[in-house]
Amino acid sequence: MENLQKQLIITGATGMVGEGVLHEAIHSPFVSQILVVNRKPCGVQHPKVKEYLLTDFLKPEAMRDAIKGYDACLFCLGVSSVGMKPDEYKQKTYDLTLGFAKVLHEENPHMSFSYISGAGTDSTEQGRLAWARVKGKTENDLRKMGFGDYYSFRPAMIRPTPGLKNALSFYKYICWIFPILKFVAPHTACTLQELGHAMLEAAIFGSPTKTVEGNDILALAKQMRARL
Repeated sequence: MENLQKQLIITGATGMVGEGVLHEAIHSPFVSQILVVNRKPCGVQHPKVKEYLLTDFLKPEAMRDAIKGYDACLFCLGVSSVGMKPDEYKQKTYDLTLGFAKVLHEENPHMSFSYISGAGTDSTEQGRLAWARVKGKTENDLRKMGFGDYYSFRPAMIRPTPGLKNALSFYKYICWIFPILKFVAPHTACTLQELGHAMLEAAIFGSPTKTVEGNDILALAKQMRARL
């Protein structure tokens, strides 16, 4: 098993998705070390976890020395477009992500990079919804960057992991929908644990599917559960 262990970089651990993915990585026998890159401390203490505080993600050059030698990055940092001006959303989604990835690629060109995107992302960059075009351009340009491997994850509804602290407050009002979606349209809903397992499966063992939609997330999660 030791030769399968990977060293990961995880961003966004002060948010719901990043915290959940970090939780699964900590408990994975296939992960030996985790570097959490955050703006502020995530509060997680574990022998596997180191933390690097990058106060301005638009200036990622400062992290060069800290990120050398890692095998994969699970990029879980993201913002909602609700109430945000288009230029600001582009800066915090496209500019921030590509700048961060560029520095990572320069230091670890053979690493795997996994990006949390979202259901409805517009790969053509021509659709009606601005947020979907920005996400699509982000995915497309990350794919062209030349990482050893690259994945775009497109979850729809995510059920938070019980006991974690960073679940978005509105989830407590909509979680009743989750079992209905799982029954009528399983591909539109996954648990945060399933998303974490799917990201780890792709990062550690690889996947032929590079744009990972709802059904793909469930399939990869099932593969990881079978390994545990």
